[in-house]
Amino acid sequence: MTFREFMQENGYELQTTFWDDFSIADRFGLSAIQDTFNRAFEEWKNNYKYLTELVLVLNHKIWQYHETRPDMAILYNTLWTQTDLYAEENLKDDELSYFYEVTD
Repeated sequence: MTFREFMQENGYELQTTFWDDFSIADRFGLSAIQDTFNRAFEEWKNNYKYLTELVLVLNHKIWQYHETRPDMAILYNTLWTQTDLYAEENLKDDELSYFYEVTD
């Protein structure tokens, strides 16, 4: 099952190209993943729906690579931790409720 299919099956419709962006970056290695993250996070950290989707994508990327590419899984985990913490500390009220509802 693809990421898209998984999300649709769970009633979530993708709003960004984050999955595709990171899948392209995966082919070019750790520095490309970090660069893709830096650009996405800086551009979209103030959009709570996109920030939520970024957390989802990073989490799924951890699991995609945890057996085959531990180095990538470790980087994705670091990025996920940073983004998840940012969301929990900066989202408020309905935005934080949305975040928890979607990522639960």
